[in-house]
Amino acid sequence: MNKKKQAQKIIELLKKEYPDTVCTLDYDHVWKLLVSLRLAAQCTDERVNVVVQDLYRKFPDVDALANAPVEEIEAIVRPCGLGPSKARDISACMKMLRDTYGGEVPDDFDELLKLPGVGRKSANLIMGDVFGKPAIVTDTHCIRLVNRMGLVDGIKEPKKVEMALWKIIPPEEGSDFCHRLVDHGREVCSARTKPHCEKCCLEEICPKIGVKKTK
Repeated sequence: MNKKKQAQKIIELLKKEYPDTVCTLDYDHVWKLLVSLRLAAQCTDERVNVVVQDLYRKFPDVDALANAPVEEIEAIVRPCGLGPSKARDISACMKMLRDTYGGEVPDDFDELLKLPGVGRKSANLIMGDVFGKPAIVTDTHCIRLVNRMGLVDGIKEPKKVEMALWKIIPPEEGSDFCHRLVDHGREVCSARTKPHCEKCCLEEICPKIGVKKTK
């Protein structure tokens, strides 16, 4: 089976297992998703969702957060780790949104990459989830799982994984496919514990499971 056919089968199986997949970061405005994505680096979405409540109570919009002293932002977001750098990026990002984009988050991938603290992963997630455009979000779950599934061969660099997946994942499926990889990575194909291959919905197609069965 070639990689395109394998990818299509994996997409179908994951759709059945996780039909209602969504981003687990809470937000009601796009700029808030930008903030949460920066805070989520090396931090759980659950913790981010709690921390941002205090942040938005004190700084409820782009202008307020752009004008906020970086030290005050840092004091609130510290529980997410990497407080100084995250606070600086959030402050600079909100200033750029205010001064360059009229307070609106741009719907262009290259423009998103110009925002402080926004990399390809975050830009892709916003393009897919918010603007409904083709997107491949190569987070740690995605990279781990597509290597285990054999969709990519020993590639660990996020951009290279993204480029490889663009060749085999239908554009309209990319965003939800990556969300489902997160769901599957958290529930079954975990990193910190032994993968639960015995209850994997991809048992019939995953080469990792096939290898185990032949031993």
